[in-house]
Amino acid sequence: MTDAILLLEDGTVFRGKAAGKIGTTTGEICFNTGMTGYQEIFTDPSYSGQILVATNVHIGNYGIKDDEIESDSIKIAGFVCRNFSVPFSRLNANRSIQDYFEAQNLVAISDVDTRAIVQHIREQGAMNCIISSEISDVEELKKRLAATPGMAGLELSSHVTTSEPYFIGNPEARH
Repeated sequence: MTDAILLLEDGTVFRGKAAGKIGTTTGEICFNTGMTGYQEIFTDPSYSGQILVATNVHIGNYGIKDDEIESDSIKIAGFVCRNFSVPFSRLNANRSIQDYFEAQNLVAISDVDTRAIVQHIREQGAMNCIISSEISDVEELKKRLAATPGMAGLELSSHVTTSEPYFIGNPEARH
């Protein structure tokens, strides 16, 4: 497995293993405490521009089912988890989380202490971060992270809004 680095804006470094696409990504770090529904969280437009830390220990173990997405694509900017499970057990899943992340070009890091990361975020507050599985030089990552805009004032709605209206249900229904 390829090594990966998570660098927080305050200089805190976490080292782990690459998951998803090999690459580099930036965004505001946040966390989600859900026990299920990871696939829906990845595609939730409210997480646009954010790197999501999952507090649930196992991610990927029930695979990806294509008709359980919240929007047309992954909206998170990156992903952080403890255990990234490529093999999956759900019979009606369409593919593994690794295949899904690669198809959606999502950079992720696993094998890190997500409890420590969440505690750090709660104590230090919102901040940007960078994940890289292609750059191991922390000083270079700091330079790239410094060039990342903060979330305050960013206009993200045009990036996550549908380009065409769509309707659900029977348009002839009484209610």
